[in-house]
Amino acid sequence: MDITDVKVFPVEEEKLKAYATITFDNCFIVRDLKVISGNKGFFIAMPSKKRKDGTFRDVAHPLNSETRKLIEEAVLRVYEQEAEVVIPEPAGPDVDSEPEPARNLDVNLAEDPAEESPAEESVDTLEESTPSTAEAGATEPVEDTEPEQLPTDNPTIEPTDDPEKAFSYEE
Repeated sequence: MDITDVKVFPVEEEKLKAYATITFDNCFIVRDLKVISGNKGFFIAMPSKKRKDGTFRDVAHPLNSETRKLIEEAVLRVYEQEAEVVIPEPAGPDVDSEPEPARNLDVNLAEDPAEESPAEESVDTLEESTPSTAEAGATEPVEDTEPEQLPTDNPTIEPTDDPEKAFSYEE
C-alpha cells in the first residue's frame, strides 16, 4: 500500500502545529492526523476519539513500526515544505482578511508512477457511490416510526411538584 497524497492544514497552537490527511493508493483517506512539536522534535499523532473515562483511543493506526515510520516521514516532509513557503503575517492585525485555506502540495509519494491510478475521484463522488447501511445488507432491522407530534403552541411554565404537570398549554 502506497501513500499517494498528503495534505497539511497548519494551525497556530503551542504544540499542535498542523492537521494532516493522507490518501492510500488513491482510494482510502485517513483524516485528522496531528503534527505535534515535542521535546525531541516533530512527531505524528494518529486520529483519536475521547472515551467516556477521559482516555483517548486511536481511531486508525499502523500495525507495525515500518508503516508508522512511512506515514510519519511522508507527513513531516509535506509539513516542512509547507512551513518553508509560509508568508509572514503583516505587522498589524488585519481583521478584514479571511484566513488562507490549507494548500495541497499534491506530492506524489508512490514509488513507481506506473502503479498509480490515472483516475482521480473527489471525496464527494466516493461518498455518493458508497452504499448506505440498508443497501449494504444491514442485519439490524430499521423501524419505520413516525416522530411524536408536539404541540405548536408555546408552553407556559407553572410551578408544580408533579413533573407530568410541569408544562401547561394555553388553549
